[in-house]
Amino acid sequence: MQTKRQEGFSLIELLIVVAIIGIIAAIAIPNLLASRRAANEASAVSSVRTIGTAQATYSSTSNGGGYTSLANLATAGLIDGTLGAAATTAKSGYLVNSLTRTVGGNASAGYFTNAAPVTASTGTRWFSSDESGIIYGATTGTVNSVPATSSSGSAIGN
Repeated sequence: MQTKRQEGFSLIELLIVVAIIGIIAAIAIPNLLASRRAANEASAVSSVRTIGTAQATYSSTSNGGGYTSLANLATAGLIDGTLGAAATTAKSGYLVNSLTRTVGGNASAGYFTNAAPVTASTGTRWFSSDESGIIYGATTGTVNSVPATSSSGSAIGN
């Protein structure tokens, strides 16, 4: 009598493979999330820098030499529409806004730009800048809320 030879993996072998895959995933996922947060923060810094450049261009080419709002920068073609709408629609997990401010009694003589993470998982730092061009980073703030000051935090490597 001839017996059939059964080939394949046993249940124990399959459980060991699943456990190994689970361990690898437990190690890799936090690193992936940290990389995603870092990418979102880099995008926010880049957005703040781009808005600063657009504000400087607008100021040097406009008749009054003043600054303008984020929406007006998009309308003037100095920034793209996605960044122009970033005050209400998050761009890479951050809300970004740029507003004019009064300096020495002159309306629109200055501006400040701020970027705030939408959730704690999209970023852990807040970024801001003003007409000086220095970009500041802070680790405190309110999620989904753009701070009102332009120099909160410490200057980051520009």
